[in-house]
Amino acid sequence: MNYIADLHIHSPFSRATSKECSPAGLFAWARTKGIQVVGSGDFTHPGWLRQLKEDLEPAESGFLRLRNKTIPAPLSTQPTTADPVRFILSAEISCIYKRHGAVRKVHNLVYVPDFASADRITARLARIGNIKSDGRPILGLDSRDLLEIVLEEAPDGFLVPAHIWTPWFSLFGSRSGFDRIEECFGDLTHHVFALEPGLSSDPDMNRMISALDRFALISNSDCHSPSRLGREANLFATGYDFFSLRDALKSNSRDVFGGTIEFFPEEGKYHLDGHRACGVRFHPAETRRAESLCPVCNKPLTVGVLHRVLELADRQEPLYSDSSPVFHSLVPLPEVLGGILGVGPTSKAVERAYGLVINHFGSEFGLLLHASTEEIREISPLLAKAILRMREGQVIRQGGYDGEFGTIRLFEEDELQRLHDSFGPFLGEKPRRRQK
Repeated sequence: MNYIADLHIHSPFSRATSKECSPAGLFAWARTKGIQVVGSGDFTHPGWLRQLKEDLEPAESGFLRLRNKTIPAPLSTQPTTADPVRFILSAEISCIYKRHGAVRKVHNLVYVPDFASADRITARLARIGNIKSDGRPILGLDSRDLLEIVLEEAPDGFLVPAHIWTPWFSLFGSRSGFDRIEECFGDLTHHVFALEPGLSSDPDMNRMISALDRFALISNSDCHSPSRLGREANLFATGYDFFSLRDALKSNSRDVFGGTIEFFPEEGKYHLDGHRACGVRFHPAETRRAESLCPVCNKPLTVGVLHRVLELADRQEPLYSDSSPVFHSLVPLPEVLGGILGVGPTSKAVERAYGLVINHFGSEFGLLLHASTEEIREISPLLAKAILRMREGQVIRQGGYDGEFGTIRLFEEDELQRLHDSFGPFLGEKPRRRQK
């Protein structure tokens, strides 16, 4: 079966997370996006685990389905669909500990096939630290020892290092990580078969490092609101169950793990180096010339993902095998619509246009990935032009840095105004002229 999976999200028990991230809310938005499998997030939190047990029931092996519940409609114009949506038990754990004379801060994702496994892992972690204060618990636990707990308490489960390049909390982070995965997981490294690169990098960047060749690269939204589901996601062509999904990642072959849906990495908020407080945004060469110090305040710059990848890279170009999974760099539809209309992606104008588009194409990925240019042109020639440019990578990029998201634009300002003058109102909306 071909399906899309977003395997890293958070529950309302995590900080700064929407209350709409209920199982029913996630289910509704997954249908809107065109996603068939969603990570539960935060199963280590007792309150969330209790709600998951109430709201979900076993489905295909290792997958869970929503019990009979009223499903909220995210969009007033959205048709009711019968697409299946399943959940997989997942959690993110923040491990903070000392290793090799330095403090390490590494986030790891854990996946298990059943509630019994989740219960056993949660019981072990509760003896180590506080798992009730946050959906993503912060524990004084070595990543290697967390992996050992997973292997002991959930032998069918697996662990994936999360957003591995983020400066502050990741496997290879410039502020708190390692240079080699073996330094982190030691004698258990061979049990790790997948990595999550995060929003600020893409497969091309990661495939410049030969040490990562054997690992599948998964991409997820890490969303704190259900409307952000699918910012990044995974494409599977395998059995519709936990074990087939896991084994597809182990194989790292396009035949079963088709690839990923990616941000353009420049949009990620740690792609470049910089110091947000001073408005300093640097490419790696500029950072080296500045000796990694902010030229305004003389404080250390936050070294971003591109810089860190280039430090560890041993290739000039990415290398792929014939069976390597592929990837698609996309711009989330609300951002596409906001760029066309000259307003923010959460504006009422975008909400109305989004509903009209989803009503026609069935889901967001139905448009972004699968709709033909001719079909989109029937709805809007301007939207068709925007989607074609996105698919061909013809975008205008300004890299994010030091916690500030970057921007991806599909049109220059003057060009967009000319197109509006030519095509007229966009889906009934008049564009807002940007203030110069």
